[in-house]
Amino acid sequence: MKTVSVGGVQLNVAALTHPGHRRENNEDAYHARGAAYVVADGMGGYDAGEIASAAVVEAFGHHLDHGGFGDFASVQEALLDADDRVTAIAATTSRGAGSTAAGAVLVSHEGEPFWLVFNVGDSRVYRHVGSELEQLTRDHSLGQEMVDSGQLQPGDLATFRERNVVTRAIGATDSLADSWLVPVVNGDRLLLCSDGLHGEVDDETIRAILTMNGRTDTVAKALVERALDNGGRDNITVIVIDVIAGGQTGGSDTHSNAVVSDVHDTLTS
Repeated sequence: MKTVSVGGVQLNVAALTHPGHRRENNEDAYHARGAAYVVADGMGGYDAGEIASAAVVEAFGHHLDHGGFGDFASVQEALLDADDRVTAIAATTSRGAGSTAAGAVLVSHEGEPFWLVFNVGDSRVYRHVGSELEQLTRDHSLGQEMVDSGQLQPGDLATFRERNVVTRAIGATDSLADSWLVPVVNGDRLLLCSDGLHGEVDDETIRAILTMNGRTDTVAKALVERALDNGGRDNITVIVIDVIAGGQTGGSDTHSNAVVSDVHDTLTS
């Protein structure tokens, strides 16, 4: 666990990644320092997935490791840079390459600290408040899109064989990021993870682990161990962030999400 201070916001942060039981390579990567926290899950033949996810987190480090809050422009630039880097990697392989990305970046909005939360693909960002768990991002997956369109019932999603087919990815034709502006609130806990966690551990168990464990490093270890115990069929990566001080005080209005425009739309409009 490490303590991070950015623009007066104090965080306790822990990050952990594991290749799982069935894969030799770890195609996940993460960035967890300063204002920017990102989980990337690479895809591709040979070691292309590993290279792609590393390229994504390197892009965020390049654009956001400057100290202080991030901003909308830096996140936009990091996403476009990541897309360019992964597209270049894909061009060198016969099977292509891509990567999911889910992140939370500290920004200042109207004088208050906010998380700029985003995702491309099926890596996720959750918020844990008290004993309640909320998924902030929405998966870009075939299963989720079929649920959204009414072609699949939510209760049937867990057994749908193609539920994890990713429909958006960094480096793919559709790399559009969805984004949300979420207040930074003292006492809140964020969880960023690849599908190696949420594919093995259901939301109720994730909620219970986040509720029952104190330190962020203890939580991260418990989450990864549960995914391994449940099969560990994929690479597993988690980042756990506790807001200790410098955020807004809790209240019903501070826990409402303010939806902002898609990051790429903002940049290209």
